[in-house]
Amino acid sequence: MNTIDLPRHPLPAFTADSAARKVRMAEDAWNSKDPIKVSLAYTAQSRWRNRSEFLVGRDAIVSFLQNKWKRELDYRLSKELWAFTDNRIAVRFAYEWHDQQGNWFRSYGNENWEFDKNGYMQKRIASINDMAINEDQRKLVWQTQNRPDDYPSLSELAL
Repeated sequence: MNTIDLPRHPLPAFTADSAARKVRMAEDAWNSKDPIKVSLAYTAQSRWRNRSEFLVGRDAIVSFLQNKWKRELDYRLSKELWAFTDNRIAVRFAYEWHDQQGNWFRSYGNENWEFDKNGYMQKRIASINDMAINEDQRKLVWQTQNRPDDYPSLSELAL
């Protein structure tokens, strides 16, 4: 059995605590901006809808994320658990980034996740909207790679 076949905890059926942990693990992985690390949370044939793009499989996920983080500079993401069932989690999120010209944006969205029995995401459906902001309007401004545990949540930031 290779490491990709090992269970990826927490596993379904989710509880409020395990769903929140899964959300935070995803947030931390995405804030690493490491496409390979992120892709390993998904099944080999994971299906995505991201805005108007449809992807299948880890190679497509890695390529998508490499391109994303070339465009979206100084990316900072915060996720919050919205709801959960046995093997599904709904998440709301916001992230901030700037383009190569220095224009800042806040992207808001919702994701629906479905997991296999081993805890790998087999389906991700993301709806995202971008809003131009001024740099002084940023709210996701921590200095470390991951959001510090004591940093305000999306709800606390009124996002």
